[in-house]
Amino acid sequence: METKQRGSAWSIKLVFNLYKIFGYNFIYYLMYPVTFFYFIFASNVRKSLKIYYKQLDLPFNNYIYFTHLRLFANCMVDRFISKFSPASYNFEYDNKEEFAKTLDEGTVLLSSHHGGWATAANVPLTQNTVNIVMQEALLDGIKSIENSIEKQNFQVNIIDLNEGGIASSIKIAHALMDDQVVAMMADRANDKKYHKKLDFFNKEAGFNKNPFQIAYKLKKSILVFFVAYTNKQTYKIKHLKIELDYSVKEDLAVDTAMKEYVNILEKILKEYPDQWFNFYNFWGE
Repeated sequence: METKQRGSAWSIKLVFNLYKIFGYNFIYYLMYPVTFFYFIFASNVRKSLKIYYKQLDLPFNNYIYFTHLRLFANCMVDRFISKFSPASYNFEYDNKEEFAKTLDEGTVLLSSHHGGWATAANVPLTQNTVNIVMQEALLDGIKSIENSIEKQNFQVNIIDLNEGGIASSIKIAHALMDDQVVAMMADRANDKKYHKKLDFFNKEAGFNKNPFQIAYKLKKSILVFFVAYTNKQTYKIKHLKIELDYSVKEDLAVDTAMKEYVNILEKILKEYPDQWFNFYNFWGE
């Protein structure tokens, strides 16, 4: 599956440099004209979001579309600014102690392209190493920007799927066997062999079964978490543990766990529908 991305590395770098000169408030309000540009010209995004809101049985108009794009812009710049100035961000947890305990013990941390997941990775609630498994079209550009930021978080390690399936699988296995955290996306399968269709808002859509299979094979817990943008530099983190049934065969255990994840995702999207950042026809894959 081809990974869909918005924006460019050079524009992100420009915004970050402007932040260092003028501060966060300048960037926050700059996102309004930036959003307006995409509001006018990103017709493919409008089309995909129209499908998304229709599938959720929610209204879709120009105001909703603009708000959706603006929230994406805010979360995108926060991804980089939070790495430079993590103390300037506020995270609210539904159960902070339980979340931290699970991370400390090592787990498969299951995320989705929703809200500020990347921002939260820069302010981990654990001393454990967090390995983020990712494959992005902008990965090289993003890496160069993040590496240029002086205050780097050495607890966070990137496992690049572009290195190949065998190499990345070995790194994932080693990290989990060392009781580290491995963060993976469940809403996109970069390899078609991990693509599994499930009912999602009354229509089949494809999800990534790989993290569930890994958790089953290595007998690791799965921690689903969502990072919802609530205000300027403020996010709310919601999480829930998925317990795999090791008494049944892998296919059944994975299928059951994936359906539980999808049910959780549906509830989150009903609460925060304007923070879904898969800008393509998710049901058309």
